[in-house]
Amino acid sequence: MDKQLKEKLSRIRHVALDMDGTIYLGNTLFPYTIPFLEKLGKLGISYSFLTNNPTKSLDDYVAKLLRLGVPCRHDQMYSTATAAIDYLKAHRPEVKRLFLLGTPSMISQFEEAGFVSTADDPDDVPDMVLVAFDPTLVYGRLCRAAWWVSQGLPYIATNPDWVCPTDEKTILVDCGSLTACIEGATGRKPDLVIGKPNPDILLCVAEKLGLQPDQLAMVGDRLYTDVKTALNAGSCGILVLSGETSLETALASDDTPTLICRDIEEFGQYLEQAAE
Repeated sequence: MDKQLKEKLSRIRHVALDMDGTIYLGNTLFPYTIPFLEKLGKLGISYSFLTNNPTKSLDDYVAKLLRLGVPCRHDQMYSTATAAIDYLKAHRPEVKRLFLLGTPSMISQFEEAGFVSTADDPDDVPDMVLVAFDPTLVYGRLCRAAWWVSQGLPYIATNPDWVCPTDEKTILVDCGSLTACIEGATGRKPDLVIGKPNPDILLCVAEKLGLQPDQLAMVGDRLYTDVKTALNAGSCGILVLSGETSLETALASDDTPTLICRDIEEFGQYLEQAAE
């Protein structure tokens, strides 16, 4: 390990972990995940889970991690649904009524935060359209979202991911593909995309922990979300090859990670070396 890389890694005090493709794939936990988290504890490095997938509430995500055997508290879990709620309350307090293209679990999270979910009805006019990854997608609701977007209503998306990683023999069409569909129908892109690579989602974690951006590492399997978020925030961007991205794609990309690892197990070995 060269001196510059060792110096960067030795400053890390918190690791923000992507989930699908990084610590598990679909419903299969990687065998090295628990040992990696234990190693972080021994090194005095805290961790949290930062996902672009807004389909589940924080309760659902914590329950899934615990079911897989991963120790997790609510304050260690941050999703793009949480980030969108925080953004709207801080920057768009006038927005109360939302047409939400998302799962029932996500919609209930917004309703619990005080927002009104409008119906698929041309007379139930929302203040804003919010589009998310939605495996429960109903075609009519996609059409309604496109209609409101075409009418010029404010329009945001939770994340730019084209597909969601899976261990099943299918392609899970993600939010970026849905917004591309709406763009094809209306000519409009979202006014704002909340999740990774928007650095605010990572900077918020740093602020809560009282750390500087360069004391954080964002670890994930995607260049255009995980790594780019870290680079945009001034943090270490660690690419793992256990999910979407191949080594060939990574080496050809303009977004150069701080470090490319086979998986989080190998990243843990680098952290150990940097601490010596």
